[in-house]
Amino acid sequence: MDRAQKEKVVEELGQIFESSGVVVVAHYAGLTVADMQDLRARARDAGGAVRVAKNRLAKIALEGKPCESMGDLLSGMTVLTYSEDPVAAAKVAEDFAKTNKKFEILGGAMGENALDRAGVEAVSKMPSRDELIAQIAGMLGAPASSIAGAIGAPASNIASILSTIEEKAEAA
Repeated sequence: MDRAQKEKVVEELGQIFESSGVVVVAHYAGLTVADMQDLRARARDAGGAVRVAKNRLAKIALEGKPCESMGDLLSGMTVLTYSEDPVAAAKVAEDFAKTNKKFEILGGAMGENALDRAGVEAVSKMPSRDELIAQIAGMLGAPASSIAGAIGAPASNIASILSTIEEKAEAA
């Protein structure tokens, strides 16, 4: 890799570190090509991506970025899983680590906050952006259905009272 290629990689990694909601760092020693393809596919499906880069270039790209403290995790055979959604990459990494013991999560960063192994696990348990939007939409729709039910209830109550009175009148 010549100097121009290295500069391009550093620039790409810098953009990843700036634009990602979360970056998860893990060791991947011993994973097969099929395992890595599976990880990439899972990340892509969740709206994230996976990147293997030289640690030295990644550390250079981290300089001056909010998640610079993550540089301590970059040693050995590391892979970066990242996404704009602050939860997606952590969920993908956690799910993959459960099924593949050779994938060892070291930590990561969420904005300026450095995450250790437990931090990545905690982030992965949070609801994703899409799940939060669905919950908010459900909450917004609930009052409207309650109002419709409250408006319709008196009419149904009056109708049942009238039918009861009518039945008593017919019986008498």
